[in-house]
Amino acid sequence: MARRSLSSILLFGLVLAASLTAWAQDVSSGQFRVRGNAAVRALPEGSWRFIASGDSRNCGDIVMPAIAAQSVQFSPSFYWHLGDLRAISKIDEDMAFAAANDGNFLSCSLYLPRAWPDFIDHQIAAFGNLPFYVGIGNHETIPPKDKIQFRRQFAAWLDQPALHDQRVKDEAAQSSPAAKEKKAKKNTDEPSEPPLPQAYYHWVQRGVDFIYLDNASDCFPESQLTWLDGVLQRDTNDKDVKSIVVGMHEALPDSVGNHHSMGDSKVSGARESGQKAYDKLLAFHTQTTKPVYVLSSHSHYYLENIFDTPELQKKGEPLPGWIVGTGGAERYALPVPPSDTAKKDVYGYLIGTVAADGTIQFAFQEVREPDVPMGVRRDYPQSLVRWCFAHNSQNTDPGAGEITPHCAPPPSSEPRKCE
Repeated sequence: MARRSLSSILLFGLVLAASLTAWAQDVSSGQFRVRGNAAVRALPEGSWRFIASGDSRNCGDIVMPAIAAQSVQFSPSFYWHLGDLRAISKIDEDMAFAAANDGNFLSCSLYLPRAWPDFIDHQIAAFGNLPFYVGIGNHETIPPKDKIQFRRQFAAWLDQPALHDQRVKDEAAQSSPAAKEKKAKKNTDEPSEPPLPQAYYHWVQRGVDFIYLDNASDCFPESQLTWLDGVLQRDTNDKDVKSIVVGMHEALPDSVGNHHSMGDSKVSGARESGQKAYDKLLAFHTQTTKPVYVLSSHSHYYLENIFDTPELQKKGEPLPGWIVGTGGAERYALPVPPSDTAKKDVYGYLIGTVAADGTIQFAFQEVREPDVPMGVRRDYPQSLVRWCFAHNSQNTDPGAGEITPHCAPPPSSEPRKCE
């Protein structure tokens, strides 16, 4: 794993200390420090938890440490980021105001090379030693950034032990004797630079296969769908795999949030490739009866049951699906009225509680302004922390996301390709 800066280590120490102190005080008083619709309960034997959310641009350096600190009470086994780490198209407000707090001006020429290292130092580092899985989103491909740069910058996380070991296991399972002999011969040749790990990946943990699909370009290339076929086939034959959780950035087509998903993309073949992915997952569930859960972000709100639509009901019982783009980005209007299953103007994360039989219960946990650790607050003007929670929303302040300079070149008129 890349070496973290001293300031990042100190930041995590402050975050963890504040969280544990508050937790101890609440336990001693007989109260749990819990907000939202999730509650801390003793887990049945064999059960465990993980957490996930996406879209941590704009105010992610403030919100993500709050998620890290508050989620300690749930003892998650890992955090899964569903893409859109930094804005890239414009300077993130948290980075701009942190620079201003130090008496500096953050220009686009300074911002662009700092954006992803800033994510590592202020967001990944906030989770300390908790495994952190990074997903790619469309903002990771906004020029001058691209997928190759993303794969290079986050190679240590895309090839962390669980993912590396899974790739080795998959290669061994699918390689023919001739292919293995060819690979062994190649390894005796002059060594070359190892290939960059792909932005799509999977790993099996305690009976659950976690699969990340890369639709940062609005589509799934055939090569990735072929890879998915192989993963699902192995999961079909593996009795130890009891369920699968599929993460991605954009929601699949024909979901409740279809207006901001693969369903409304201008990329040729985008809708069709998304439909193929949904059909493959539904067929896997129908054939094996193993549960399939699908997580996405991209839209900056919380929404459950996103595949319960007339279009997908025709294919059979809709797969369980969620949108949880609540990691700090400018918040969007909901496509449905607010309810317990649809929340606007919130930050937070999804808690997955895995039972011994592989079934998973999901609950959304909101983080609010008081959850921001004091160590984080010192890096920003208090007015910005307040702005992130009270504004940074197309609902309450339609101009909230336009207070920092834009950096991306004008969109190209050339048709985008599926890649």
